Amino acid sequence: MIEIPTDLPAELAPLAWLRGVWEGTGVIDYEAGDHHYSAEFTHRVSFSAGDGPFLNYSADAWTGDGGDRRPLLAEIGFWRLARVQTAADPGPALLPARGVPAALSVDDVEGLRNAVGGFDIEVALVRADGTSELLLGQVRGPRIDVATDAVVRPATAKPYTAASRMYGLVEGHLLWAWDVAALGAPMASHASARLAKVQ
Repeated sequence: MIEIPTDLPAELAPLAWLRGVWEGTGVIDYEAGDHHYSAEFTHRVSFSAGDGPFLNYSADAWTGDGGDRRPLLAEIGFWRLARVQTAADPGPALLPARGVPAALSVDDVEGLRNAVGGFDIEVALVRADGTSELLLGQVRGPRIDVATDAVVRPATAKPYTAASRMYGLVEGHLLWAWDVAALGAPMASHASARLAKVQ
């Protein structure tokens, strides 16, 4: 059985270990065409409970500091367990729910486990360059693996076609690795970081 935090909807319990603000450093190491990208960066990530069965997500990354600070990434999004929406859920758009939504019980959440004992998740992200990405995957204990299901980007954004990300809680730190297929290059290791909880 999973332990249900008392201040969260039951279906967020498998993601509860992500909550908080995390900050730390990482490295970029990626090759595209004839250019090798290599840099150290600072990364700040926030996961907070939303007004529903999802976590709000925001992340910023930059190189340098003070007057030499140069932004690398700004993205926002939503993380949720994958489950079929019913008439008791609001939407699509501004359509209200039909009837009073029943909160999922611990047993209901346990019933969402997949064949390998984890929970399927959906992650919807939007980056400041206009790129939107849907990632699907699973959470199993303190580890999350997701991969791109769809990318939508404006014609003005740089080429980016797919990614996979891994997040893990190791000795109280949030570790992550991000592989991408971008700028015409195939999927390859792109960046990784180690973040400490600061709030």
